[in-house]
Amino acid sequence: MRLVKLVPDNTNIGFVRWRFVGVGVTLILIALSIFGLATRGLNYGVDFAGGLKMEVGFEQPANVDDVRSRIGALGIGSATIQEIDSAEIISIRVPLQEDDNPDAAKAVEAQVLGAIMEAYPDASLRSQDVVSGKVSGELIRDGTLAAIVAMIGVAIFIWVRFEWQFGVGALVALVHDVVIALGIFAWTSLEFNLNIIAALLTIIGYSLNDTIVNYDRIRENLRKYRKMEMIPLVDLSVNEMLARTVMTSLTMAVALIALIVYGGEALFGFTLAMLIGIIVGTYSSIYVAGPILIWLGVGPDSFLPEDTGAAERVSTRP
Repeated sequence: MRLVKLVPDNTNIGFVRWRFVGVGVTLILIALSIFGLATRGLNYGVDFAGGLKMEVGFEQPANVDDVRSRIGALGIGSATIQEIDSAEIISIRVPLQEDDNPDAAKAVEAQVLGAIMEAYPDASLRSQDVVSGKVSGELIRDGTLAAIVAMIGVAIFIWVRFEWQFGVGALVALVHDVVIALGIFAWTSLEFNLNIIAALLTIIGYSLNDTIVNYDRIRENLRKYRKMEMIPLVDLSVNEMLARTVMTSLTMAVALIALIVYGGEALFGFTLAMLIGIIVGTYSSIYVAGPILIWLGVGPDSFLPEDTGAAERVSTRP
């Protein structure tokens, strides 16, 4: 039985010739992501925003606007209300004035449930969670610090393992992947919680893995083809690793899509962030990490030992 090859052995795609288009797409996506983060912000879950989060189930779909008005009339602060599963489950997040007081949380919970059950007697509390403002602030700080330290550590490792140009390229690709993933969460208003931080760290690891594989092949070809120009050399290296990249990304994407469809709400945010990271990370390892080496002046003779010009001395003694 013949093996099925998704990428033929003689594949020779000119990726680098599209580098300026890739840069344009990258700049547009990053600009949109930063604009979304600045204007819309992230929809922080109770892990980061603090307060009381409740999930209320209904036997029949509820009128979300009616639920919102009833909770707003309680005067307990600005509540965030979102539909889950066609309004048969509604997520409600409300701030707490005394977020360290369990009695205050119970009192707010009773008020909210009472207001809802006046119009919807079939409503029931599915789950509830309380996080204090102090804890949520620490989680935001620690999560941000973890992502920054991970990216800087990656850049330093690649700098030591390869050369500084490779470290810069890997760091730019990682920032690219993380910013675009955050921008998608800002524009879609999906809940941003600790699971998404875990997904972002996993994205950093995946993107790093793909970038290093391509960089390692580029470095091998730099030693092997001393007279080849840098653009065809990068194309050759990416094409040589394309089968591995496609197979890895495709198998992960299939698994993640299955989790999105059948994994339920608990895994949806994490799985979607991972899928976004796989797509964006594969793109950046080809159209961001590789072309950066060209723009930083890397060539076949970049890492050759320097020639001191000193002629070898020959002894004239008999």
